[in-house]
Amino acid sequence: MATRTLSRFTKALLAPALALGATVGLASAPASAAVWNSCDQWGNTSLNGYTLYNNIWGSGAGSQCVWANSGTNWGVWADHPNTGGIKSYPNAKKVINKTITSLSSLSSTYNVTVPSSGAYNTSYDIWDTGYDYEIMLWVNHNGAVGPLGTSQGSVTLGGHTWNVYKGNNGANEVFSFLRTSDSSSGSVDILPILKWIKDTKKWMGNETIGDVQFGYEITSSAGGLNFTTNNLTVSGG
Repeated sequence: MATRTLSRFTKALLAPALALGATVGLASAPASAAVWNSCDQWGNTSLNGYTLYNNIWGSGAGSQCVWANSGTNWGVWADHPNTGGIKSYPNAKKVINKTITSLSSLSSTYNVTVPSSGAYNTSYDIWDTGYDYEIMLWVNHNGAVGPLGTSQGSVTLGGHTWNVYKGNNGANEVFSFLRTSDSSSGSVDILPILKWIKDTKKWMGNETIGDVQFGYEITSSAGGLNFTTNNLTVSGG
């Protein structure tokens, strides 16, 4: 966990695109042909206001392919070994670029189908434009995974009750909110969470929120597992 963020952003800028798992194909994609797919390590595309990333960044990763019918309907097939350490964070990103106080709303809906095996979390990853603060919202998780930092108790915000953790990975502050029970669909009012961090806890100032990402932080998925985003929306401004 401690190296996840630094690796994700520095490697994405510096490493060449590598074709991982090119022999796997996309047999797990929907029967109807996806409008985009990629097995490249840093494969990405923009679809109807969202940017999709395959984003295989961790050491010891196996094969992974992403497909998309749109920015809001997409999925991943991943075969990562049953070893420790995060292997990837395939995700869809919506750019916000507004300060917390200038936002009148920021919310999201999600509907996912995730495997009953493997080790992963399904999470929002929210960043300020300077990448000094990372806010993670885990809506479900499975296997041997856990948040960075120390427990800060629980809080009910944005339509959910969360267990909160605060830590630092050496590159940025990380605030993790773990839903107290797993959910495969629902809505999250994100703005009250940001205001709670800023105003109630005073852990950060009036930051400009850059990216709202949603995806799957995968530690292991041996044998090949499917992660499907049936629908995702991020809205606000």
